[in-house]
Parts: sequence; structure tokens; C-alpha cells
Amino acid sequence: MANWQLHPAYQALVPEFHSLDQVFALAGTPVTRDPISDVIRIERHGIGFYIKRYWNRNHRRGWRDYLRHPRVQREWENLARFAAWHIPTASVVANGLERRQWGFVRGAMITREIASTESLATLAERADPRFDQPGWVARISRQVADITRTLHRQRFAHNDLKWRNLLVDHNDIVYLIDCPTGTFWRGPFLQHRIAKDLACLDKLGRRHLSSAQRLAFYRHYRGNAPLTARHRRQLAKVRDYFTGRD
Repeated sequence: MANWQLHPAYQALVPEFHSLDQVFALAGTPVTRDPISDVIRIERHGIGFYIKRYWNRNHRRGWRDYLRHPRVQREWENLARFAAWHIPTASVVANGLERRQWGFVRGAMITREIASTESLATLAERADPRFDQPGWVARISRQVADITRTLHRQRFAHNDLKWRNLLVDHNDIVYLIDCPTGTFWRGPFLQHRIAKDLACLDKLGRRHLSSAQRLAFYRHYRGNAPLTARHRRQLAKVRDYFTGRD
């Protein structure tokens, strides 16, 4: 059984998006690929689209196939959450999946390209001169802090909050994308995942930002309240999170 939804605004624009079979038959510019998914980019009528496709290559039916949402479904649901929380993100054009005997077989999600954007990771890799502009760094840092605080106040952790998943456009607006493993947590599990999110951000942060800029990010994330002993313990946990893990 296949379930496929195409956003009404795109019904006439891209005929190839009208079914899961059509989407899996599409060819485009490869972006990423792994054993269970691929991402391609295509352009139609001057608009870029990213197509992310997942499949259960071995058609196994483990208990996880029945008890939890497939990865692709979690991804489009999380993007919808970001939009509802007023976090700039990619627009979902179409999404759906196919099950057989209630087990996941394949699924796909199509997002509209966010024009004139590059990831923070790409900007850092090429040593973009804007990193030498304190005002620009502060504007971007505050937006990332606001996004991160919004997630965590919802008891939600991204679980892969890296610079590659943060896009910046020509107006210096930050967008959060790619979240197939993010979910809600509580108690000590939430605190652990919050530390992981912050540590993922700081992994490149410590290489490209000054100590003062990193501390300014954390202060803004905490609402600019005075740092307490609890906050300092959290900072130590963030600092040491990847020790022995890399």
C-alpha cells in the first residue's frame, strides 16, 4: 500500500511528482547516497528541488518496522514541526511511503530548494571572509542560538545539529534542515541530547570562532541570564562530549 501526498501549490508545476513510482524513477544530480537512501537535485521551471528517497533494501520485517515511524516520515514530520515553531526551514513539496504487510518498503520526501543559501560548514571550509566580521558572526550566532533554544524548550533534540544542516542565505537568514533522527525526550535523556546538540555545534565552533564568540552564543542560548554553576557544568559536559568518541 502506497500513500503519497503532493502539496496543492505544486500540482500543475511538476507532473513527475504525482506518485511514488514517478519519484523513484527520477534521475537528477546526485547529492548524497548511502545503503538505505539517496538524495538528488533536479530543476524544473527555474525552481530547484531536493528529492530524498529511502528504501528497505533487504525487505526485512524487524519489530522496529512496525512500532516506529520510518526515518523518511520522521523527517517530513520534523520539518513540519520546525515550520510550526517559526524556525526557518525547507518547504515540503511532497511526501509519502509504501508499506507491505504493514512493514516499510520505501518512501520519499521532496523539498523546495532554499534559494541563494550555503551551509555554515561550506562557508567555514572555504574560510569565508565574513567570519572575520564580528557583526556578521553575531547575527548568525544569535539566530542559531534562538533556533537551538526553541528546539530544546519543546523538549526536542535535533540529534545531528551540525553546521552542514544550517543554511545561510544572502539576507543572513539561517535555516535548519535535515532532521530524520530528531525527537522528543524527557528528564536526563533530554539533558544528554541537549548536550549532544550543543557539542555538535561547538565541534566546528571551536575551530572557527573565538572563545568570546562561543560564550556569547551560549549566553544568548540561555536567554542572557547570568551563568550559574549548573550552566558551567553543562558547558563542561558540552566541551567533553566527544572526548573518546571521535
